[in-house]
Amino acid sequence: MNFESNIPVPHLRPFANLSVQVAQPQEIGPAVYGVRRVIPIVGGSVHGEGWAGRVLPGGADFQLIVHPGYVELDARYVIEADGGDLVFVRNQAVRSGPPALMQQIARGEPVDPAQIYFRCLPRFETASPALAWINERLFVGAGARLPDSVAMRFFALD
Repeated sequence: MNFESNIPVPHLRPFANLSVQVAQPQEIGPAVYGVRRVIPIVGGSVHGEGWAGRVLPGGADFQLIVHPGYVELDARYVIEADGGDLVFVRNQAVRSGPPALMQQIARGEPVDPAQIYFRCLPRFETASPALAWINERLFVGAGARLPDSVAMRFFALD
């Protein structure tokens, strides 16, 4: 029996657009696996399909600059939906591009997002009955680093 023909093809469904406000990076410096930095998350907004919210201050993006053209990101923060429900976000990402452009980003200078590969795998946890379905789904996204924020688009993988 051939079950492969019954396996559904995944589709992307828009989930949310985020604008995450960030503070100045805390440079840890060269470590065992690369250059470590922590970027505090100080706020932001979320506009989703049928819902909205805000990014609460207090999270951070933990970065590892592996080499001048490649950075691994691990951001953790909380979204408060308009109804008051809280959503924990863990967003793992990679950002790569020409080293000169990556250095511009690190200095807080604007760079055309089309010149940089920035893809992410956000995961969500919530106790909200209205949003409980996000606990059991996978998501993908793309982003752009702006001088004082990060813009991202998240998609549910259906």
